[in-house]
Formats: sequence, C-alpha cells, structure tokens
Amino acid sequence: MHLNKIKLTKDASDRLKQLKARTGLTPNILSRIGFCMSLSDPAIPDPGEYPEEDREFNRYTLLGEWDALYVAMLRQRMLNDELPDDAVEVDYFRAHLNRGVIALSRQVKSIADLASLAIT
Repeated sequence: MHLNKIKLTKDASDRLKQLKARTGLTPNILSRIGFCMSLSDPAIPDPGEYPEEDREFNRYTLLGEWDALYVAMLRQRMLNDELPDDAVEVDYFRAHLNRGVIALSRQVKSIADLASLAIT
C-alpha cells in the first residue's frame, strides 16, 4: 500500500480531539481502535464520503510496529467485500479510519466506555 501520510475529515479530526479529552489516549491509539471498529462493521464504507481535510498522520505514527497487521486486515476486508481489483487501498483505508473514529466517538464518553468495548 502506497501510503506515507493520511488526512482525516474535519469531523473525524474534531471527534479525535474530543475522544482524547474524554479518555486521555493519544489520537493514534484511538484511530487504531476506530479503524478496527470500522472493519467489523459489515457495511462497505464509501471513500467519497471522507475527503482529506484536516489532521494529518504519517504512516508510522498511525500504525507503528503493527503496520503489516493493519494492512493485512484491510486487504482481507477488501477481499471479503469483493471489491474490484482496481479499488485503491489507500482510499478504503482512509474511509475505514474516518468511519471508525466517528463510530468510536458516538460510543465512548469515558475511558470506562472504551474498556467496556474491549469486554464485549
């Protein structure tokens, strides 16, 4: 996947700021959790709904030493969704990242809420 930097929508970026204030966790950790939440949602996200507008992450900051794992999960999801061969991984990565952060912000109002997600 050819991705060095990725930008979030303004909405997702604002929600990350709120989540950081609520939980004390860094935006990259929260983004990873949101990304995984989006992958577990059976609906296919529309990359066109998530323009690159605001906060920018570099790839290593966002994915860290787990880069290969996140890319493999995305690729498997794209195969499961039977997306066409010309589907751009970066666009779907950005879509899952944004959708996940937005979903996470709707469910998590405190660190306790986040912990309860791990239990269920």
